Amino acid sequence: MIGTHNGTFHCDEALAVFLLRQTATYRDADLTRTRDPKLLDTCDIVVDVGAVYDPEKLRFDHHQREFDGVFGHGYITKLSSAGLIYKHYGKEIISNHLSLSPEDPKVETLWLKLYKEYIEAIDGVDNGVQQYPPEIPPKYRNGTGVSARVGWLNPAWNESVDSKSVDTRFEKASKLVGEEFLSRLEYYGNAWLPARELVQNGLDARSSVSPSGHIILFEHFCPWKEHLFDLEKELSVPEDQKPIYVVYPDETAGNWRIQAVPMSPDSFVSRKPLPEPWRGVRDDALSQVSGIPGGIFVHASGFIGGNQTQAGALEMARQALTM
Repeated sequence: MIGTHNGTFHCDEALAVFLLRQTATYRDADLTRTRDPKLLDTCDIVVDVGAVYDPEKLRFDHHQREFDGVFGHGYITKLSSAGLIYKHYGKEIISNHLSLSPEDPKVETLWLKLYKEYIEAIDGVDNGVQQYPPEIPPKYRNGTGVSARVGWLNPAWNESVDSKSVDTRFEKASKLVGEEFLSRLEYYGNAWLPARELVQNGLDARSSVSPSGHIILFEHFCPWKEHLFDLEKELSVPEDQKPIYVVYPDETAGNWRIQAVPMSPDSFVSRKPLPEPWRGVRDDALSQVSGIPGGIFVHASGFIGGNQTQAGALEMARQALTM
């Protein structure tokens, strides 16, 4: 039996209950929603109520004055019941859902990724942790996040409902936030993580593309920016050996792209933009000014360009390094 509080529900305990139901122990567990201590004492595990955080006793509340638990690994946002359950059971859930060994290093990578991309925001919203200093007013209101969507499933203040109907709404909220979690997990496990492996391979093989190691070649397109910066940090790649250009096939047109590596994953400033004489030039004019056949375009800012062939895109990268 899983226990949590009754009345108005929130995203954190809705997700916590869903996550517990993804474990072998609580997969078929019933749910009791109450604040009665005697009833909670009959539950096998209790989340978001009871004023106790004690993993050995299977009590996971975060509302007590002295509670200051965080996820760790560089994250400092105070945990909600969602973060608490994820911290203790997340690896089991990931390994079960993706059929991975618990010792597989991919489980640790995905555990950290899911906290960063999904769980931490739920912790922050539930605990009232602001994303930015309060003196900076937001330019617009965003009520579309999953915490807000769960909140809208509660009955209106002037709506007549009984506890059974609210419990039914809670189950709907738990399914909503939980299925979104699983969707993220499947994407990161089946798409994001394989891209990381391709970037790792390209980073390892870059000296065979260019002796300087400043050019990475991908035989298949993949989202590479986040992975490249993470791997550079993990591998302590020296500044003078970091990639400057990435060459990869266009996703749809069958052509090839050359892209300048930005200063950071979200930056519009490149480590070394493509040469100024090429910028804003297209097709035959680009081939003439660069001396490289098959030119398609170079963006006016110099962050990206295109060529009809892999050999042409690689030659653009090699020439750009020297200009």
